This record gives sequence, structure tokens and C-alpha cells, in this order.
Amino acid sequence: MRNSLQTRNNYDLFDVFDDFFKPMFFEEGKDLKTDIRETEQGYELDLALPGYGKQDIKISLENGYLTVAAQKEKKENEKYLRREISENVSRSYYVGENVTKEEIKAKYENGILCLSVPKATEKKVKESSFIAIE
Repeated sequence: MRNSLQTRNNYDLFDVFDDFFKPMFFEEGKDLKTDIRETEQGYELDLALPGYGKQDIKISLENGYLTVAAQKEKKENEKYLRREISENVSRSYYVGENVTKEEIKAKYENGILCLSVPKATEKKVKESSFIAIE
């Protein structure tokens, strides 16, 4: 059926529909599906990364943003008729500026990256060393 929808110039009519609907339905980062649960100690994030190896995933923490990025190796000799699974995905989550990278725990098993993030504690206000005048 797909071959019958091609024009003489090998232009695929499915591309027209994809280009038209993409701005409405595609949001950056949404291809990295995430479940987030709140616990008493913090938050548990489960990120779906099927087909990625542990070595393909990078997790960083900068200015209070936890960023998960995954990149698969490109295979040069493969020819795809349609490509919907991303080779590169990333998504950022604001966890607070008081959370340190040592406090975040990560585990990858069966295509699911599990992150444990503690709740951010408020910074203590420094007490003034000045004496108030009455």
C-alpha cells in the first residue's frame, strides 16, 4: 500500500501528513516517557529507555536541573523505510539547587532508568553577626 502512495518523483505522501501534524502533536522531550512518584524522602523517576545500553545514558546535574540524555550509535549501512524511534533523547527536570549529585541514585534495568532524588531542603538563612540596637 505504501508504494502505491508514492508519486513519480518518489515523494512519499506520508511525509506531507507528518510535516503538517508534527507541530501540533510533537513536543521536545516527550519521546522520553517518565513516571514520577513522590515518597516521604523524595521522588522516584522511572524513565523508559528501551534499546539503550547503560553506556549510552548520561545523567548530569547543573543549576538545579537534572538532565538525562541517551544516544545510540548510528549504523551506517541500514536503510529505513520509516524512522520513529529516536536515536537521541534528552529531558531535564528541575530538582532544586540544594540537591547534590551524590544524593541522587540511579539504576538501569530492563530498559527502565530508575532515579531516586531527595526532596530539596531550604537553605538556612545566615544569622547576622550584628547586634540589634533597641
